[in-house]
Amino acid sequence: MELNETDFKILQQMMVQGRMTWAELANGLELSAPAAADRVRRLEDKGVIQGYTARVNPETIGCHLTAFVAVTLEHPRYREGFVQTVQQLAAIQECHHVTGDDDYLLKIRCRHTKDLEHLLSEQLKALPGILRTRTTIVLSTVKETSDLPLWNDKTDKTDKTDKTDKTDKKRPIERRNKEENP
Repeated sequence: MELNETDFKILQQMMVQGRMTWAELANGLELSAPAAADRVRRLEDKGVIQGYTARVNPETIGCHLTAFVAVTLEHPRYREGFVQTVQQLAAIQECHHVTGDDDYLLKIRCRHTKDLEHLLSEQLKALPGILRTRTTIVLSTVKETSDLPLWNDKTDKTDKTDKTDKTDKKRPIERRNKEENP
């Protein structure tokens, strides 16, 4: 799907504040509220916007431990069983097929090291074909976001995260929106 400048503006605003009203969104786009709603529905229908979720602070629900686990499979024939298991385990937030010495990189969130030990020893390493795992426990997180960098190849080749508002050249759009739309 080809995105135009208005689509990029919609995505930028929706990533910052996904619960804004159609009128609030339209105001920033110089569109009517129904036109803004139609644009968003089109982005949803085309799979650009995949859904809406609440961002939950993991610490507040008891997920005090974050770990990244590199997994190496003995042979590609074990891939399907591994992927099926990963899909079923809620503590595994992300699974990436990667290049390099390992086959997969997992992001895991759980309560404490006992939970992590159980997941690794009883659930992952118990699978056939797991050659090795390498675990890195996160001490603290400096940045974690689901917002994506946006750029429009038709207008320029720069990363839009550095774009500033035309009326206030010193404040990035992301900060301005968060301050004005708490």
